[in-house]
Amino acid sequence: MSKMQLDIVTPEKIVYSEQVDMVITRAANGDIGILPHHAPLVSPLQITSVRVQKDGQEEQIAISGGFIEVRPDKVTILAQGAELPGEIDVERAEKAKERAEERIARSEGDIARAERALKRAINRLEVVKKSPKR
Repeated sequence: MSKMQLDIVTPEKIVYSEQVDMVITRAANGDIGILPHHAPLVSPLQITSVRVQKDGQEEQIAISGGFIEVRPDKVTILAQGAELPGEIDVERAEKAKERAEERIARSEGDIARAERALKRAINRLEVVKKSPKR
């Protein structure tokens, strides 16, 4: 099976850069699976995970919004934030989830911001939970 380059980049660093077999994520119009030689595509990404299949293994990466650009031989994700499962501080994510839930329940402060924080925390916890390495 042929491979394609996957680069996940944040403003701070290159989070992931490998040759992979398949990329699965949620784009603006729904879930997409990307194989080598995929048609060109550009789409915004919400707070989501990116599933990466490589050599019979699958891993997930938490993404906090951004854009995906697909070319036949390369996928580039420009993310506002991205974390590999081993980089996620579970205790910190759980506390962020609790704080966001409390703000939403009390209708305190910027609710939209609290909802985004809640989505980020849940996404991070789900990525860790689905990771075979922990």
